[in-house]
Amino acid sequence: MRTERAQVDPAGSQGPVSAGEPAGAQSAASALSAMAGGNGAAGGAVLRTVDLSLGFGGRTVLSGVTTEVLRGRVTALIGPTGSGKTTLLRTFNRMNDKVRGHARSGDVLLDSRSIWHPGVDLMALRRRVGMLFQRPNPFPMSIMDNVLAGVRAHRLAARSQLRDVAERQLAEVGLWDAVSSRLGDSPFRLSGGQQQLLCLARALAVGPEVLLLDEPTSSLDPATSESIEALIRGLAPRLTVVIVTHNLAQAARIADRTIFLNAGRLVEHGDTRQVFEHPADEETASYVGGRFG
Repeated sequence: MRTERAQVDPAGSQGPVSAGEPAGAQSAASALSAMAGGNGAAGGAVLRTVDLSLGFGGRTVLSGVTTEVLRGRVTALIGPTGSGKTTLLRTFNRMNDKVRGHARSGDVLLDSRSIWHPGVDLMALRRRVGMLFQRPNPFPMSIMDNVLAGVRAHRLAARSQLRDVAERQLAEVGLWDAVSSRLGDSPFRLSGGQQQLLCLARALAVGPEVLLLDEPTSSLDPATSESIEALIRGLAPRLTVVIVTHNLAQAARIADRTIFLNAGRLVEHGDTRQVFEHPADEETASYVGGRFG
């Protein structure tokens, strides 16, 4: 595994000093492309990992993972604690790059281009590949300003359009009626579930192509969890969604495809129904059957 030291550019983005494509990456990527049926069409691969290995401080977390995320689908990452699910998810928009001792070999391709290519702007990448974290993380600003934070940073709308953007996004996540009369209030006066919906509205406001969700309902009540699951299903096929979940029933309900990791290895990936009902690997059968994890 190659260790990469990060350097900060004048604009404040951070990228690896060395981002060369590993030996064999082109052939592996070609094979994945053939499986996915190309880039542009709905259902083709939007994200691919190519023999990806990751570690921190000499400890390997992911080892030789080659898989794909299909455009316009919901993909669930499942596996026991410590299997590498969140590490893989955070790699898709380079959230791991600044972690101390980060080391990588292999590659991640977004529309067939390495996310570590020297020409990739980190801020632009994270607009295309957004993220919602396990716990709500509203910014210390008003409810409306939270929704518009990314829109303003990327200069996506004129000042006269900002309120309409905020209303549209809050309505999409089902929060508008609850907050329309207090857009200037602190988000910390909202319930935990409402804060998570606010963060989802903020993530959607910049128009991402891919949305990464790290156990987004794990700390929420059942009613709010159900609402967020319905929202996730409604986002596809307009958006590609990748969700980490420990809840196997949730994965079975909302995911079109499932990737099963264990101890940093890719064990099985495919259509969710096939993975859960007719797994090809005994290890998968044991996990989805509740015999470990």
